[in-house]
Amino acid sequence: MYAVILTGGKQYKVKSGDVINIEKLDLGVGDTVDFDKVLMLIDGEKVELGTPYLSGKTVKGEVVAQMRGKKIRIIKFRRRKHSMKRQGHRQYLTTVRIIEVAGNKVASKASAAKKTETQSAAEKKAPAKKTEAKPAAEKKTPAKKPVAKKTQSQSTAKKPAAKKTTATKKPAAKKTVSKES
Repeated sequence: MYAVILTGGKQYKVKSGDVINIEKLDLGVGDTVDFDKVLMLIDGEKVELGTPYLSGKTVKGEVVAQMRGKKIRIIKFRRRKHSMKRQGHRQYLTTVRIIEVAGNKVASKASAAKKTETQSAAEKKAPAKKTEAKPAAEKKTPAKKPVAKKTQSQSTAKKPAAKKTTATKKPAAKKTVSKES
C-alpha cells in the first residue's frame, strides 16, 4: 500500500518505512507529523483518488533530522555586456520516516529487535578470522636510499656568462642627388 501526498508544494509517493527529504517543517527531531493532504491511495488493485484530497485519510511520519541540501550554483551571464552574477543556495530540508499510511503501520520495534538477534546469531556461527599484530621489532622499516653527493664541479662550477655586445647603429647612408643639366 502506498500513497501520494502533497507537502511543501511538491508531491511524494510514499509507503510505510520510507525515508524522504521534504521542505523544512518547524518540528524537532523525534516529533510526529500528520500529512492530511493525501492525493491518491493505492492498495493492490484498489485505487482511491481525491478531488483534490481524500477526506479522512492521513499519512503519519516521524522527524528524523533537520538538515540542508546540496548547494545549487546559479550563474546569470549576459554576453557582450561584461556582466556575470554568481550565486549559491542551500535549501533547508526535513528528513521524515513514514510510519503509517492510512492505517497500515510500519513493523514494530519488537520485530526489528528480532531481526538484529538473528543477525548476531548468524555472526556467532561463522568463525571470525583472527589477525595477529606483529610486534614493533619485527616490523620492517623502509630502507633509506643513499644520497648522491654533489661534486665540486656540479655545485660551484659556473658557466661563464656570455659577453653582451652593444650594437651600434650605423649612420644612415647619404643619398646622392644627381643633377641633370
